[in-house]
Amino acid sequence: MTLDRQLFDYLLRLGDSPLILAQRLGEWVGKGPVIEEDMALTNVGLDLLGQARLWLGYAGEVEARFAPPGRDEDQLAFLRDAGAFRNLLIAEQPNGDFADTTARQFLFDAWHVLVLRALGQSKDARIAEIAAKGAKEAAYHVERSGDWVIRLGDGTDESHARMQAAVDELWMYTGEMFVPDATELALIDAGLAADVRALAAPWRQHVDAVFAEARLGAPEAAYMQKGGKQGVHTEHLGHLLAEMQFLQRAYPGARW
Repeated sequence: MTLDRQLFDYLLRLGDSPLILAQRLGEWVGKGPVIEEDMALTNVGLDLLGQARLWLGYAGEVEARFAPPGRDEDQLAFLRDAGAFRNLLIAEQPNGDFADTTARQFLFDAWHVLVLRALGQSKDARIAEIAAKGAKEAAYHVERSGDWVIRLGDGTDESHARMQAAVDELWMYTGEMFVPDATELALIDAGLAADVRALAAPWRQHVDAVFAEARLGAPEAAYMQKGGKQGVHTEHLGHLLAEMQFLQRAYPGARW
């Protein structure tokens, strides 16, 4: 695989996770537990959608180098089958209740902010530029979701039990965040990609600190699901894409 093809695949990974998570957060519009949180979830989703547009737009430019004319951000977002998506599996998991959404968001945010900060040092100027902008938003995201983990975990017996159950259910999807494949390793060696292996320790340190304040525990041992970065997904992604593609067909002239 050429470097441009590897870079294209990597940019899809960077764009697809926030794209899919933004769609999940959009499902909360009008359903938040309080109006302020309804607005906050929407704003986080819009931040992620904006980041996805930048990554997918650049991916289309890179694709044009080896498969002209390449696809634009809308074509990449709406006109791919599930097997062509490269998002992390945690991003596509259903919203569940508010504790499930909060746990999913926090585990992702704690990883996302570290990746974006690392990518700010990429030798690819476009990657570094997009990452620097996104890192500022991600810093707010992880603070916000961490605060909610603490509020729910250290709240009532009911909220604590729901928060712990959510962590237990989603923990298996965190492993693939820190396992690079051949594509990532090649780009790491080229100075273009973030070395996620180096992020595992600071991610766990931050997660454990929040969990301690929330009186939560991480599962001691869990089988780690993987495959999202290679296009192997859970059944939940197909359902979500069907909704996205229906909306695109219903409003063909609309942009993101």
